Amino acid sequence: MSRRGTAEKRTAKSDPIFRNRLVNMVVNRMMKDGKKSLAYQILYRAVKKIQQKTETNPLLVLRQAIRRVTPNIGVKTRRNKKGSTRKVPIEIGSKQGRALAIRWLLEASQKRPGRNMAFKLSSELVDAAKGSGGAIRKKEATHRMAEVCSSH
Repeated sequence: MSRRGTAEKRTAKSDPIFRNRLVNMVVNRMMKDGKKSLAYQILYRAVKKIQQKTETNPLLVLRQAIRRVTPNIGVKTRRNKKGSTRKVPIEIGSKQGRALAIRWLLEASQKRPGRNMAFKLSSELVDAAKGSGGAIRKKEATHRMAEVCSSH
């Protein structure tokens, strides 16, 4: 219980070009050392590449990718009375799921071989929207782990 009043919910800001909150969330996750303008540059380049590759609205591709990667079940480590730890499957809410999806997409795109981050991010987003790629594999692995844990 906090002694002070509850903090009011802050709405996420939207980015300057697309007026989209999701874009801003991705940029904030991608940013390193407070270099937000660089993160914006990388994302906008990636979006331009997606536009060239797919000839569709790149924001739809981003939304689709995040929707495909979002997990709805995960595992949490719990300790029982005897002191041994075990993994317990838990349901993941929409906000937490979206945060995980963005993190996984960025991690997977960083691991990809390629020229620069914009290129890698665009390829990962297109792959994820189609239902393949590193982030999708990560989600499937998490779901598998949750299934194994729930059957014990």
